[in-house]
Amino acid sequence: MSTTNIKSTVEEMIQPYLNEQGFELVDIEYVKEGSNWFLRVYVDKEGGIDIDDCVLISEKLSAKLDENDPIPTIYFLEVSSPGAERPLKKPEDVTKAVGKNVFVTTYEPVNGLKEFEGKLLSFDDDELVIEAGKKQHAISYDKVASARLAILF
Repeated sequence: MSTTNIKSTVEEMIQPYLNEQGFELVDIEYVKEGSNWFLRVYVDKEGGIDIDDCVLISEKLSAKLDENDPIPTIYFLEVSSPGAERPLKKPEDVTKAVGKNVFVTTYEPVNGLKEFEGKLLSFDDDELVIEAGKKQHAISYDKVASARLAILF
């Protein structure tokens, strides 16, 4: 089973429970690090997620994975918060980040740059506007390679 299929299968297994409990699925990773495979599930909720939430979700998902056994290799399951610099994977995530500091990379240069860090001023599903320093950059959403919240020091 491919990495993409594993991620979508895991999402199908856990999404109904997360919806029922008021959690948001932020991301799923299935990656090999050294000789070990890791299945990482990042979840959040209004007001933030705590260790007890992660334990409950991990137990529920672990039982579902044992029952269905979709992953043929040995792996480590990790359930955690996406952290302060959470990824912005979906348009809805970007919409929620308007007014916050973000870090965005693009597939190709925009205004001569491929990295932008600053305040996300607006997003309309087609374009996001970031204020970096004293400049505003309008970036087409289809040119965004990655985006995440950013903590400025």
